[in-house]
Amino acid sequence: MRIAFLTAPSGVEEIELTAPWKAVGENGWIAQLVSTAPGRVQAFRHFDKAGTYAVDHLLAGDTSDTFDALVLPGGVANPDALRMNERAVGFVRSFFDVGKPVAAICHAPWTLVEADVVRGRTLTSWPSLATDIRNAGGTWVDEEVHVCHAAPATLVTSRRPADLAAFCAAFVREFAAGDSQGPPPRSTPGSP
Repeated sequence: MRIAFLTAPSGVEEIELTAPWKAVGENGWIAQLVSTAPGRVQAFRHFDKAGTYAVDHLLAGDTSDTFDALVLPGGVANPDALRMNERAVGFVRSFFDVGKPVAAICHAPWTLVEADVVRGRTLTSWPSLATDIRNAGGTWVDEEVHVCHAAPATLVTSRRPADLAAFCAAFVREFAAGDSQGPPPRSTPGSP
């Protein structure tokens, strides 16, 4: 399976990128860092600069055709920038249009709100997004991880970095359930 990690060039919360990336690699799937600009993505530990990570795939009118699932890391600046980028919003929406699973943590549901894919769904997020989710027609819950199987796409969400273990376990389980190609091959993908 090929898993897209969509980030803006700056502002992604580092642990919300690296922990899910590691979970994907441990399952033998291929993680690809997708961004709206070429080069490297700047990660942060809250408000402090952290590492930078090479972009594998430049978003340019893409849809979900290239990937089997999508992970949306959080951080405040990352989803705020993504929701202002039509290509990024369209890319996210395309996963829901064709029923491919999506996982989003922390502030990442802002991009889901902009893509108009939360209506009729139940999800969790960083608490300050609760009103945005409700206003977009979703139901917000305060849970460590929530899996919503509303058709056509499964959505896995979590609130914060402290929820990463549950988040990774849930999205791995859901992504594997949707993998029609059987067990993933063992490989050693690069790290972000």
